[in-house]
Amino acid sequence: MYNNIEIWFVTGAQLLYGGDAVVAVDAHSTDIVKGLNDSGRLPVKVIYKGTVNSSAEVTATFSAANNDKRCAGIITWMHTFSPAKMWIKGLQNFNKPLLHLHTQFNKEIPWSEIDMDFMNLNQSAHGDREFGHIVSRMRKSRKVVVGHWSDTGVQERIGIWMRVAAAWADAQEMRLVRFGDNMNNVAVTDGDKVEAEMRLGYHVDYHGIGDLVAYQDRVTDSDIDSLVAEYESLYDFADNCKKGARDYRQVREAAREEIALRRFLQEKGAKAFTTNFDALHGLNQLPGLACQRLMAEGYGFGAEGDWKTAALTRTLWVMAQGLPGGTSFLEDYTYHFDGERSAILQSHMLEVSPEITTQRPRLEVHPLGIGGKADPARLVFTAHPGAGIAATIVDMGNRFRMIVNNVDVIEPAAALPKLPVASALWIPRPNLEIGAAAWILAGGTHHTAFSYALTNEFFEDYADIAGIELLTIDEHTTINGFKFELKVNEVYYR
Repeated sequence: MYNNIEIWFVTGAQLLYGGDAVVAVDAHSTDIVKGLNDSGRLPVKVIYKGTVNSSAEVTATFSAANNDKRCAGIITWMHTFSPAKMWIKGLQNFNKPLLHLHTQFNKEIPWSEIDMDFMNLNQSAHGDREFGHIVSRMRKSRKVVVGHWSDTGVQERIGIWMRVAAAWADAQEMRLVRFGDNMNNVAVTDGDKVEAEMRLGYHVDYHGIGDLVAYQDRVTDSDIDSLVAEYESLYDFADNCKKGARDYRQVREAAREEIALRRFLQEKGAKAFTTNFDALHGLNQLPGLACQRLMAEGYGFGAEGDWKTAALTRTLWVMAQGLPGGTSFLEDYTYHFDGERSAILQSHMLEVSPEITTQRPRLEVHPLGIGGKADPARLVFTAHPGAGIAATIVDMGNRFRMIVNNVDVIEPAAALPKLPVASALWIPRPNLEIGAAAWILAGGTHHTAFSYALTNEFFEDYADIAGIELLTIDEHTTINGFKFELKVNEVYYR
């Protein structure tokens, strides 16, 4: 996922201190970049692009970054004092993520040897403040990481930003396919698709379900045989789904739909999609199994035409690559009121990614009771316990708002024998009463993109890069404090 991108490292200095200083700055920068790459903590390779000493050099470097598809962002560092006016033109037109690394080459002060030559050369404490001023004055979003470049914590924070920058780059080339429109005049799952492309990067297309049916009709029995054999190797089959049993045909029809959907998305170059169970003409069943498996492969998904959640699910999946845990689309279904253990049952009709379970999923076929189609196949499992984050993006009319809630997934109190779908049970932080009330006050959706792998810092970095509002609901949230934040934000974004 990250092999085709890179992060550029640009060091700021000036020629005031002579040629020897320039050589030293370059050598130190080379060592830092090598140390970062060799640390094993950064998911994206850092490329040293040299020291810049003038406005022309800054502008040329930043323009090249804008035009290089491999470059997902720039890390800047001021080794010496770097007059900030020289950064203006380069920053004015720069449109990719920026990280300001506030560090220095040496870790400690050489107490017995420090002299004015050392002081003049090692002025990050001075130069980075000068650079920081101009970036703030220009109202440019960036992440600031402070500490020695060799420290684990510093490298981990850079790694988080790299993952977000990679996801941002992915979103700028994301095509999202909607099969059908948003369902039943639902407001919260809809929004301004033009503004979304301008602000968030991804492009939302519409396709009638007939376009997918045409692909389905070209799927061969041999294609289906191969995919069903894959199912048999990965999942336990309910008795009625096994070869020769009553619903084996429905398993094969689900495989047919999955093959068609994957081919359609691949040929269209799409990274995310939505479905609509009111628009299934020509399909045998709601393609729940296909949605589950495609999400596990990295496709974003949103039910009922929810294109914003589909895009966000893809973005979270990209951020989380290589990290433990999983990502999935989920929906708030029903509450379990139990005092301090009050929780929300998360599920959907069928479409939950098997990435979020440690169980071996069970492939089952049951009636759905909605959509008017044949009984659909699905993977049934329960999400494993652990801390995670649920996130959504809503259109507030004058801005996009991202809402995130830290949650704790718990074991269900009992089995759900009459609800044969994938599910998760979680307690929103700080508890159900405050967490749900804050979510509703913020205008949050009933759909979420969920991840075990990510932390609040990922979403803070994403909101900064996108320039959108961020509201966080966690163990520190109070209703009075949250209401105050909402009021302040209304003034800020007016």
